[in-house]
Amino acid sequence: MLRRWIRQKTNEFEQFGIDVIMGKREGMGPLVFAAFLQACSYLFSGIVQARLWLYRKRIFHDTPLGCLVVVVGNLTVGGTGKTPVVEMFARALRDRGRKVAILSRGYKSKSPPMWQRWWHDFTHADPEPPRVVSDGERLLLDSELAGDEPFMLAKNLPGVVVLVDKDRVKAGAYAIKQFGCDTLVLDDGFQYLPLKGRLNLLLVDKTNPFGNGFLLPRGILREPVKHLKRASYVFLTKSNGHRDEELETLIRHYNPHAEIIECAHRPQYLQRVSNAPGNGNGSGEERRPITDLKARRIAAFSGIATPESFERFLREGGAHLVHASRFLDHYRFTHEDLVEVFAQAQAAGAEFVVTTEKDAVRLHAAEKFPLPLYYLRLEIEILRGASDFKEAVGKICFPRGLPANELPEPESEAAVMPAK
Repeated sequence: MLRRWIRQKTNEFEQFGIDVIMGKREGMGPLVFAAFLQACSYLFSGIVQARLWLYRKRIFHDTPLGCLVVVVGNLTVGGTGKTPVVEMFARALRDRGRKVAILSRGYKSKSPPMWQRWWHDFTHADPEPPRVVSDGERLLLDSELAGDEPFMLAKNLPGVVVLVDKDRVKAGAYAIKQFGCDTLVLDDGFQYLPLKGRLNLLLVDKTNPFGNGFLLPRGILREPVKHLKRASYVFLTKSNGHRDEELETLIRHYNPHAEIIECAHRPQYLQRVSNAPGNGNGSGEERRPITDLKARRIAAFSGIATPESFERFLREGGAHLVHASRFLDHYRFTHEDLVEVFAQAQAAGAEFVVTTEKDAVRLHAAEKFPLPLYYLRLEIEILRGASDFKEAVGKICFPRGLPANELPEPESEAAVMPAK
């Protein structure tokens, strides 16, 4: 009971901080807290800029690993739709003949016990190896130990190795040595400077590009907007199809050379969650087309950075959203949380419940739900800058017109530099 109370109060304080950052709270308390956060932002900005300067002046050194390294990241925290881009990029590279490993820090994953790490350090000369979420053939960890995004990527990408470690230089070297990988994709790696990417793909959310313009913790920026200049390519995500001339002018001001590729996240289908009722053999393979949302009374719940976009997808599909529960990003649902969500859904007359794919991986296998539960599958569609995602990958990573079976070695410039 005490643990639940502490967790509830911690979540409430975190939500209060988010509301202050987004300007949703008024009064003296939020004003004072905002001033404190702004002072912290100036300190954080100084640390960020000093760190970049140290790497730029070669006082700190990055570590080359002798293979193609593709960085996918953003300037802001959360909500740019990065995971579907990483997934489709890794899949396209795999399909072009590359042996791909995704390297993730495993945000909010559960670390091994301290005693286990101490015992490894005591009994082994080599550092502890990275956690292997997938060896390309099997899923080896659950979402709690792997982290939500690495687990989801591993589940959706057979043939791609997925590793989790804060030290991604070590993880990259392990992927090359143990699995023969020739291509490394750094998930959320734009701020990870020890392993330099030959290609930096920067994602910018068109619906909220840079928040209020402040760095953490007063805003959502991890580094100043001017660091757009470090991008090789800029992906404008969550586009509605209309060009934003002001945003593109800002990008061009700081980076006149990066190519801009505009894309949208498109709902593909509804996938039945395997432990929902009425699912026959429990295989979880039942799918419903997006058109099944039309005129249906549904409830939704999510623990993501931008729940508004998820709920908008449901409404745009024609659903009558009778209830929506929102939790903090990466929130790990308890049994009591889910009981309450489904009770509210039933009280509102919902026919079934929909969540996000990222939230679905955090549901415990033993949970039973009184209503059918589905997750919404999203994929990337290129709107501008390439006719489709495979063409974008080919244009970025491979020489124009070269078939996959004739790819040069990854060390050569032709294989790692953008086609001009």
